[in-house]
Amino acid sequence: MPPIFKALATIMVWAFWIIAWISGLSTLIMAIVTGDLFSTTAPPSMIYPAMWAVSNLNAIVAAVFMLLRKKME
Repeated sequence: MPPIFKALATIMVWAFWIIAWISGLSTLIMAIVTGDLFSTTAPPSMIYPAMWAVSNLNAIVAAVFMLLRKKME
């Protein structure tokens, strides 16, 4: 396999990993700042679990891409 594909796979893994961290932390911070995370008056919106699931999916995709990159060697 040409080394350009390994480099592109590495870039994709890092991109997905960074996006996962940023989206997960920003979702957590947004939930805390708006008061929805620790509020007992109303149930929190479903946007927070959905965005948390998207960030977890990005982390899983990054792990799968890294395994595929390792198999290219």
